[in-house]
Amino acid sequence: MAAKIINSAPILLVRDVEASANFYRDALGFEYDRLWGDPPGFCVLRRDCAHLMLARCEDPNAIVPHWKTVEKMWNVYFWVDDAKAMYEELVERGARIDYHLCEQEHGCLEFGVQDPDGYDIAFGEDLG
Repeated sequence: MAAKIINSAPILLVRDVEASANFYRDALGFEYDRLWGDPPGFCVLRRDCAHLMLARCEDPNAIVPHWKTVEKMWNVYFWVDDAKAMYEELVERGARIDYHLCEQEHGCLEFGVQDPDGYDIAFGEDLG
């Protein structure tokens, strides 16, 4: 029997791991148990079954959100079971909405937020 992939975790390079981790906790509802390093250089976040990792990057020129290279491209896309409820929650939490809840031509109801490093983080519900 072949081994199975059981999860994945995108990794974002960030200027300040602690500030970014707190943004994902406070604005997007993620949790984390610890920060590694002094000053913090790494963190693993989780929400439900999704994980996201943050790594400190000393060179701010190396932090390039995808939308700066490919128009309207996200850095992370999270599938959700209820995009409207997620949107309402994140608006209430004060997340900076990048684009509001809308039905996309690829069959998803989705919206996006932008994090402190300019990364676009999308949340989408498959309407198919």
